[in-house]
Amino acid sequence: MSSLAISCRQLVKRYDGKPPVEAVRGVDLEVRTGECFGLLGPNGAGKTTTMEILEGLLDATASEKMEVLGLEWGRDDETIRNRIGISLQETRLSDKLTVLETVNLFRSFYRSGLEPIEAIRRVSLEDKCGAHVEKLSGGQRQRLAVACAIIGDPELLFLDEPTTGLDPHSRRELWEIIRGFKSAGRTVLLTTHYMDEAERLCDRVAVVDQGQVIALGTPVELIARLGGQHIVDFSLSGAGNPLTADEVQALPSVQSVRLDGGNFTLSVTEPHVALPGLMNYLQQTGREFATLTTRHATLEDVFVTLTGRHLQEGEEAA
Repeated sequence: MSSLAISCRQLVKRYDGKPPVEAVRGVDLEVRTGECFGLLGPNGAGKTTTMEILEGLLDATASEKMEVLGLEWGRDDETIRNRIGISLQETRLSDKLTVLETVNLFRSFYRSGLEPIEAIRRVSLEDKCGAHVEKLSGGQRQRLAVACAIIGDPELLFLDEPTTGLDPHSRRELWEIIRGFKSAGRTVLLTTHYMDEAERLCDRVAVVDQGQVIALGTPVELIARLGGQHIVDFSLSGAGNPLTADEVQALPSVQSVRLDGGNFTLSVTEPHVALPGLMNYLQQTGREFATLTTRHATLEDVFVTLTGRHLQEGEEAA
C-alpha cells in the first residue's frame, strides 16, 4: 500500500466568466495513508472545489500531478470509485425510502463492501432501520449519509463539512464515527470551518484561503508558530489616553499583538509573566481594564494571524 492516499501538485480550477474566477490556485497536498487530514477555511476558500476534484466529480483546469490511492482519474476511474467513500456537503436522500432501503441501494453501487446492517450499526442507527428518511432528525440524516459513504468499505473517506448545522451532541456522535473509521487504519479527508473540530480530529491540517494553502502542519505545530500558545484578550474602559500596539508589544513575554477596534489580543509565552506586566503598566499609565480573559491559542488564532480577519468574516466575504 502506498504511503500516500492523496498526492496533488499545482492543482488549478478556473471558471470562465467576465472576469474569470480561479477557485483553486496551485494547491499542493499530500495526505498520508491512515491519517485524518483537514482542509480548513471559510466558505468560498476553495475547500469543496479541491475536494470535488479529488473525488472525481470535477475536472481540474490544470495540475502537474494528481493521484488518489496511487491511481489517476481518467485512467482508473472505476477502481478509484470502488475504493473511496464520499459524503457531500449536502446529501439529498429519498424521503420515502427507509434507512435500510437507502443503505441497500448504495450497497448495490459497489462490487464489494459491508453488509448494510453493519454499516447502519457503525453509525448507531440500528433502531431506525425501518424509519423513513423524512422522519429522521438532522443528525440522524447526517449519520445515514456517512453510512452510505462507508458501505463500500472504502480505504479513503471524503467528508465535506460533515457536521455543519448539527447540534453539539450530534456533532460529537459523528466525531466518534470518524475516529472509529480512522482507528481501523483508513484515511479521512474532511473539510470544515469549525476550528475546534479540526483540532480534535485531524492529525494534520491545511489552512486554505482564496484558493491557496497558506499553512500546513499539525494543529499543535501551527499554533506553536504564533510564538506563544496562550492568548490574552482585553479591552480598556473610558476614553482616556489610547493604548497602542507598540506599547503592549514591549511588555514581557508578549510575542505578538492584534488590535481589532478597541480589543487587544496578545499571544504570550508565559501568561504568569505577561499578566502582571500588563497590569502594572496599565496602572502606571492610568488605564483600567474593561474586559480581560486568558485562554489557550487555537487554530482560529492561526487563521486570524495569517489572514488578518476572523473566519466568520471570511465566510461573509465569500
